Amino acid sequence: MHSVFRRDGPKSVKFPEKLIKVLELKLENIAMAKDPVYTDHRLRRTIGMFYGSFKNEAFKRQMKENRKIEELILMFATTSTTALKKDPQLADEGWKVELNNQVAQFIWILRDCLRNIHVNPELTSRLEMYTSKLAPPQPHHGSLSDPASPVASSSRAGEPSTPTPLNMVHVPLANTVATLFGKTQQDALRDLNTLKRTCNEKAALTDLKTCLKNINAGLPFPGRREDFESDAAYQAWRTTETTHLSQLMVIMLQFNPELAKSSPSDSVSSSQSPTSGSRPESLYSLDRPRDSRGGSISSRFSFALNSQNTLDSIADTIREEDDEIPVGHHFTYIPSNPKKFYKRLVERCVEADLEAMATLPEDQEVSLGILSPRHIEVINECAVRWRISQSYRVTCFLDIIRYMYEREEVPLECIPEALQMIQKTIQETELLRWPKADIEHLATVYRTLFEFFLGSLYQALDELPKLKADDIAPFLGILDTVRNSGVFRRVDVDVGSRLNELAERVRIIAVHQYTEKSNDMNAQPGVNRALPLLFMTDELEKRTKLLDKRFPEPLLGQLDICSLFIESQIPLFLTDVENTRNRLWEGSKNEPTPDVPIEDIFALYRRTKTLLGMYNAFCPNYPPPAFDIAAYFEPYVRIWLVSTDAKTKQWVQNAIAADKFEPEGPENHSSSIIDLFDSLRSPITFLLDLEWPDEYEEARFFTALAKTINKAVEQYCSTMEDLFMEDMYPQRQEQPPPPKGSAAWLEKAKQTIQGEKKIVAFNFTAASCIKLNNIESARNLLDQMYSQMQADKIASVLQEHGPPVPDKNERERFLFTVKIVMAQGLVPLDTSPSSRLDSYVKITDQNAVTLGRTRTIYETNDPRWDQTVDLSVDTALWVMVSVRDRGLIGKHDTVGRAYLCLDPQRFGDFLTHDLWLDLDSQGRVLIRVSMEGEKDDVQFYFGRAFRSLKRAEADMVRAFIDKSLMKSGLLGVDYNKALSGLDYNKALGNVTALYRTALGSNSNEVQIPLPGAEKFQEKPQTRQRPEELTDVEIEQAISPVFDYFEANLQVLNSSLGDKTREMVMTRVWKVVLNVVEGLLVPPLADIPSEMKPLFDKEVDIVFKWLKFLRDYFYASGEGPVPLETLQNQKYRDIVSIRLYYDWHTDALMEECVRMMQQQLRAAPSKKRVKTVYAHKNLGTIKDKKRQRRQEKEKEEPNGSEVIMRILRMSQKLKNNRPGTTEFIAQQMQIMSLQLQNNQEKRTRPSRRQLNRPQQERPLSNGELPPMPTGRPE
Repeated sequence: MHSVFRRDGPKSVKFPEKLIKVLELKLENIAMAKDPVYTDHRLRRTIGMFYGSFKNEAFKRQMKENRKIEELILMFATTSTTALKKDPQLADEGWKVELNNQVAQFIWILRDCLRNIHVNPELTSRLEMYTSKLAPPQPHHGSLSDPASPVASSSRAGEPSTPTPLNMVHVPLANTVATLFGKTQQDALRDLNTLKRTCNEKAALTDLKTCLKNINAGLPFPGRREDFESDAAYQAWRTTETTHLSQLMVIMLQFNPELAKSSPSDSVSSSQSPTSGSRPESLYSLDRPRDSRGGSISSRFSFALNSQNTLDSIADTIREEDDEIPVGHHFTYIPSNPKKFYKRLVERCVEADLEAMATLPEDQEVSLGILSPRHIEVINECAVRWRISQSYRVTCFLDIIRYMYEREEVPLECIPEALQMIQKTIQETELLRWPKADIEHLATVYRTLFEFFLGSLYQALDELPKLKADDIAPFLGILDTVRNSGVFRRVDVDVGSRLNELAERVRIIAVHQYTEKSNDMNAQPGVNRALPLLFMTDELEKRTKLLDKRFPEPLLGQLDICSLFIESQIPLFLTDVENTRNRLWEGSKNEPTPDVPIEDIFALYRRTKTLLGMYNAFCPNYPPPAFDIAAYFEPYVRIWLVSTDAKTKQWVQNAIAADKFEPEGPENHSSSIIDLFDSLRSPITFLLDLEWPDEYEEARFFTALAKTINKAVEQYCSTMEDLFMEDMYPQRQEQPPPPKGSAAWLEKAKQTIQGEKKIVAFNFTAASCIKLNNIESARNLLDQMYSQMQADKIASVLQEHGPPVPDKNERERFLFTVKIVMAQGLVPLDTSPSSRLDSYVKITDQNAVTLGRTRTIYETNDPRWDQTVDLSVDTALWVMVSVRDRGLIGKHDTVGRAYLCLDPQRFGDFLTHDLWLDLDSQGRVLIRVSMEGEKDDVQFYFGRAFRSLKRAEADMVRAFIDKSLMKSGLLGVDYNKALSGLDYNKALGNVTALYRTALGSNSNEVQIPLPGAEKFQEKPQTRQRPEELTDVEIEQAISPVFDYFEANLQVLNSSLGDKTREMVMTRVWKVVLNVVEGLLVPPLADIPSEMKPLFDKEVDIVFKWLKFLRDYFYASGEGPVPLETLQNQKYRDIVSIRLYYDWHTDALMEECVRMMQQQLRAAPSKKRVKTVYAHKNLGTIKDKKRQRRQEKEKEEPNGSEVIMRILRMSQKLKNNRPGTTEFIAQQMQIMSLQLQNNQEKRTRPSRRQLNRPQQERPLSNGELPPMPTGRPE
């Protein structure tokens, strides 16, 4: 005992903490005689005494702290010594023998307690060593007896040992086998006692030697070269097998040296004995560490010898000394067909364990390997003795589990567990090194598994789409494991054909389910036949998302459930949609309430498009369905476009009706423009959301929508302009109906005596300014809409994919831009020489339909309107231009008429033509005509919308200026009277500080040339005044202008937006320049003018006025107009008038001819008209303005025109030589001819580029259509 458990020996190994609790229960059962294995009264008494000490808390605490197994054994040995010394039957040294026996049995108890606890292998090895040293095996015991079993021994020390009958308790493996095959312990014990004479350890050793000799002889058992596919595989097996057999024999000889008596005594040296003391009872040790799932049938026990020489010695001994052992199948322990017996043994173990599991509580966990540790120990022991290869062992177990699962005797989870054993074995020994019989056996099992679980998957698919991935995950896992194994390639199975059968099954299920669901949907009552289709799309989308979520990856790498459903069901749905085409179309046209609302049609389009997208995404390898979604739904989009176009008028009216014209946002616009463009953006968003599949058709849709937008913008501009005009002329609303009869004559006479018109100051309101701001905001919003629609991309698509011209059946249309510029020489119907006309122009066609009209220009016989009318024609059109005199009472009088033919062929050069039309009475009208092709193009319609906004803005600003300047401001001042009535000897005061600051000099201003010495002095000296006027007196003459500005600037600054305010004031400045220019020179014409030249002092006063007004508008950089705009080219031209104002007539003529020749040589060809495309968005408009500004900066001042205007004045004509009028007419004719020549040069290449079909033109060879007869009113 001291030599075995000495305290200074090897380092102690700690036992698991769980052992204390298990050992306490075990000791209690033995002490209370509840354990049938331990019945010896001496052992029970010792155990009882030790159990009393074990219950002590101090003892337990000590054991938990150190957990040394040697300490625990020594404490038991101390208790046993005390108990045995008191036994009177154990005289002398007899108690020592019994002490060794009890300690050995206690160690056996410890090993039994550790059986189901994970322990360190070193601890197990030490316990086995202690057992072997304390209770060495007896040579006469059979191999089935356990040399370490607790055999009761009462022999005295030194007494010869006698054979002891076997006890079933002491041979647990034999006890397990007896229980397994239903034998009682008495029968089993009798059989064991009978067999032990032949079935002993020597017979087992002989079996091992026979196996070695068979291998060397190349006999079938345990294996030979023919059993393997290659020499390498056979040599690997042979090496492993012989090594394994030699290890077994070495271990047997170490534990029982008596077996070596028939062999040389030096065959095994005691110095080479393994230190572990392991006994060769099994290749599977229950005391080794195990995982949480328990033991495994594929477990192995590895052997390690201290030297390879031991194996060589045994092999040599067998070859030299055991020649009497015959080769062949002469075995004691190995049956004639080991594999068959092994399979039956495993079957019986599995059946027994399944029966035992049936009696366990439902909540108790069991191993998926099914086999209990005791049965695993028996199976492994037999496998080792019978030389069953590991490959066959795992394959046999898989086969048994397979057919038991087919009979529903084991759960499905056992199949993956058995497959895992296969995979583990393949990892340890590659498949090519397996015996051929085992490979073929595994291939057969795998094929059976594949066929069975493929059939199970086939049946499970019937539950689609309710089937969940977890329901078939075990099937798929098993099938994938089988398919991905190397052995499956040896199986003759057409996997592709079988998978196609599964795919076809899924298709059949999908078709059946769609048909059933579709029939249910169509059976529902209702006239809206789109609803069943919409419900069906919901069902398809929901089902597809569900399947895609549950089965994101193809089953078995090829079977995509979601794709198969989509492939089968979506074509059926598209067929149903096609079959309902006529019913949907008829239902959508029913009025006033259609059976199928257009909203449902577009919902069906979106859902159908989504399904087609799903089909293309999930079924890329299948041909797309034969369904043209664009052709199917295109008529409905056309209907929607027409309906949208019809709603625009109401949108405009509703937006304006709800507008209170209160400022909103940084641009000070009102709500109507925001509401309108919100309404217009909604159809754009609608079309964009459609994501129409045909790019060209989508471009046509947006083009039609652009036409609708243009229509809405034009209507808004017209309405807003009318409201603005009502603000400008509020008397229209309060004017009573015109009198009739004698009352009309009396009213007319009264107005003639008192004067019909009075100059009344007009003050602007914030509402008028907001209306003007709305137009500017509309331009910005329209530009954003241009970008939102991607109009440039649409235009390029139309240009690239549009049909050729011959395919178009509609006639080509042209857009004429007719600008009524001005009139000259109008004669009032009243014969009074002082009469002035309140004239406007009206344009009508040959059916007396009004095509356009201008505003009224008051109190002048040379009015200037500068208003434009757009006319769309497809053939030549005669229009009548009639000048009317507005009367407040009665009918407006016609001053004169002229006719104009708008012929596309005549204006086919696409250039601007200035036409002077002679009236049928007296006078003439200047009409500026240009033409361009009217295109069904998105950029064209946006250009028209922008131009409508620009013209509305221009007309409103013009009315703004006319109302503010002509009636009450700048143009309301009689400047000639102011010039003649100035008192040059009297200075006027009372000028405000604001005006005085505007008079301050600026070093950056354009200097007005006032030459010290004039070339010629022609003015009468009698009209000159020597007195010098002060700036205050000069300013006082136009004080009404400044007063008016002061009164209205606050409203303009607070109500107008920044851009609008600058634009308005720029236009006001332009009018100021025109007025100043009109004071200095008359307009250019080839007839004499009644205007007289000003005196020098008067010229100085005019230029002082110009300076005052410029400084007022600039206000030292804080004014509404920048200095660059104030000192524009027009300003510089006016300044240049002072250079030529005092020249002699001959000098002026000479200079005019020289400058005319210079200008004609450098004159560029006439530019093409500003087309609608030049206004397609704000970007092009700004580029055009910038280009025009740069061109103006490069142009030299038109000095010849200034000179001719000076020559027109009556004083020049009266005091100089005759022929001046003829000279002016001649120069103007030269200018006109030069312009015509330049125009003709540009026209020729333009006409070659047009290349339009001749049959679409209404006329040829320059012929005009006949002028209409009569004068329609």
